[in-house]
Amino acid sequence: MNQEQNILTPRRNDQGETIKHEIKKYLSYWYWFVLGIILAFIGAYLYLRYTPKIYSSSAKIKILNKTKGLELPSSAFVFNRSNINLENEIEILKSYRIIEDVVKKLDLTVEYYEEGNILTTQIDQFPFKFTKTKSNDSIINFSSYKIVVKANEFQVFRGESDKAIVIPNHNSYNVNHNLPFELQFEHPSQVSASVDKTYLLKFIPVPTATRKLKSNINVNKLGKDSDLLTLSYSSQSRSLASTTINNVVEVFNNDGVTDRQQVSKRTIDFIDERFKYLAFELDSIEIGIKDFKKSNNIINIETDADLGLSQRTVSENQVFEVENQLVISDLLSDTMNQSDSDLLPANVGIDNANINGLISQHNDLVFERNKLVTSAGENNPTVKILNDKLASVKSNIKTSLNSYELQLNATKQQLVRKNQKYAYQVSSLPLKEKLLRSRERQQAIKQSLYLFLLQKREEAAINLAITEPSIKVVEYALSSGSPISPNSKNIYLFALVAGLFLPFASIYAYNLLDTKIKGKDDVTVRVGNIPILAELPRIKNNKNLVFDNPTDRSVQSEAFRILSANVNYIIPTGEDAMGKVIYCTSTIKGEGKTYVGINLSLALSSINKKVLLVGADLRNPQIHSYISKDKNLQGLSNYLHDDTLDWKRIVVRGFEKHPNHEILLSGDIPPNPTQLLTNGRFETLLNEAKQVYDYIIIDTAPTILVTDTLLISKHADATIYLLRADHTEKNLLEFSKNLSDSGKIKNMAYVINGVGSNKSYGYNYGYNYGYGSKN
Repeated sequence: MNQEQNILTPRRNDQGETIKHEIKKYLSYWYWFVLGIILAFIGAYLYLRYTPKIYSSSAKIKILNKTKGLELPSSAFVFNRSNINLENEIEILKSYRIIEDVVKKLDLTVEYYEEGNILTTQIDQFPFKFTKTKSNDSIINFSSYKIVVKANEFQVFRGESDKAIVIPNHNSYNVNHNLPFELQFEHPSQVSASVDKTYLLKFIPVPTATRKLKSNINVNKLGKDSDLLTLSYSSQSRSLASTTINNVVEVFNNDGVTDRQQVSKRTIDFIDERFKYLAFELDSIEIGIKDFKKSNNIINIETDADLGLSQRTVSENQVFEVENQLVISDLLSDTMNQSDSDLLPANVGIDNANINGLISQHNDLVFERNKLVTSAGENNPTVKILNDKLASVKSNIKTSLNSYELQLNATKQQLVRKNQKYAYQVSSLPLKEKLLRSRERQQAIKQSLYLFLLQKREEAAINLAITEPSIKVVEYALSSGSPISPNSKNIYLFALVAGLFLPFASIYAYNLLDTKIKGKDDVTVRVGNIPILAELPRIKNNKNLVFDNPTDRSVQSEAFRILSANVNYIIPTGEDAMGKVIYCTSTIKGEGKTYVGINLSLALSSINKKVLLVGADLRNPQIHSYISKDKNLQGLSNYLHDDTLDWKRIVVRGFEKHPNHEILLSGDIPPNPTQLLTNGRFETLLNEAKQVYDYIIIDTAPTILVTDTLLISKHADATIYLLRADHTEKNLLEFSKNLSDSGKIKNMAYVINGVGSNKSYGYNYGYNYGYGSKN
């Protein structure tokens, strides 16, 4: 492989490489993700274990159309849409009045709980008989009771009190107490299952319980054009949730039925009130008709009219007959006055037997006398006797006629008066009929109204008895088999996401807030075209910082061999065969320039190059610590200060296996390092060393702290600028870049020290290939 390829020059990463790099950056912390997932799942398990289970119950109802009678087709009918306002029905369903009725009906002012070691769960009822002796309306404050079941007794604690009210034999009916409830185990066999269990009882005022239920009841339309409503309610108790929903439906239905029944009830009440007045008025009218008929002798107008006309006719006939009798009597009287001996007319129509008898007797005597006169003459004594008898009979006839005429006149007068009476009765009948008809019309009106109201009352009674429901229950309340809260699938899914997200967020935040460089990517985006010679792996074992064996095959030694090869490509080529001067510097203290300088010099020495390592950091020398030498040995500072001192006599050998490697220590720490480095002897040293060594590696001072390095930078053939991962601040890269751009540092290239395996491209794909351990 061409070694030139090992020089990491800045270039633009493609999208795939960027994504891969980002993924690798997080995968290096895989153990944090595993730990986060494990902790999240443990937290999810504990949450599910000790969180109350909430079950949901739902029902479906259809709102029935309450419109009655025939109606013209509306637009809703034409377009097959419901004319029921479901929004109004929803508001009625959730109205305070309806919910309050449900609360009172189900006694939701009382809540029951079973207390566990950690979790307290709501239940629908106690396992023993509980009877509330306090009315709902009398519950005006919150109160709670703790009931502990013992083997032979109940222990009841009021609120937070520690004083127990003991109820022996599990029966409060036999104990005098002031508790608002009664407790009893109805069967002794039930006690064993509840011994040492604790139950909580809470009393809630009706308004609070109503608002609580109202807020938890959800009513929604099933579809956009549907008449169906879905009611849902959540509770820790499945049975309580179902019972509550069913009772809301029932109360809502009964409320609608009651509304329609109110019309029928009010109709019946109104008719009953009217019946009283109508009955009184009918009685008054009927009594008036009775009195009117009684006072006017009326039974029936038509009958009375016929009877009056017939009586009048009979009366007129009787008058006519009487007048005939009077005429006949007058004619008979005139006949008798005209002749004393002639026969009197018999059977002329006289309706009097006595007169007719006297006339017959008179005519018989006339016949007898006439016979005697013819035979015996008028002077015959018998004739005379007969004449006397005739005179007597005739006198009697006249007397009878006079009496008869007087009787007839009297009878005529009576008949005339009676006829006048009948005529008056007949003539007064229209007025009586009018008056009677008026009374009968009032009676008919009242009677028809009475019958009409009676019919309507029966109709209202029938409607009251068969009032149709206001809703149709499509589906009664069904409780979910598994709890809706907490949802184990969602909780574990959330735990998985949280277990991944929290480490990711922490790492992201750490990386975002971390201003230290991590690898070459952090450098390339800021330094432009300045090359990066190598990324040196982080050495965990600080005892093996220097490889003193030229044949070492460790990752560290191979990294520095690659660095040594890459350094040759930044050193300008020339015709002279003199040694090359390589500076090792950094921005701040602790970035590893001494460590890199030593190992770079050893790497070059391992390939049979003569190398001199010079400690030019006169202010803080560190090379002696790597070779276990006394820092007070004579070195560079002594040479720069003493013109008579030969540097060749003060070089040392620090590594036995590197015969081509020599070191010129820093020497004593001078008070004026800047003056010493610029007095000309340092340049002389380099010129002399170039004649002897192939490479002169100079460990210089940090550039941002002092100007020592910048003053001698012109003597370098190449400058290795050290950066250290997780140590060098990113904003310091601008300082080093400016040094290179301004020419203050000559032929500069970066080396990134202490890069982890997850940050170094070369480390993953180069250093680990076949180099697992030292030979």
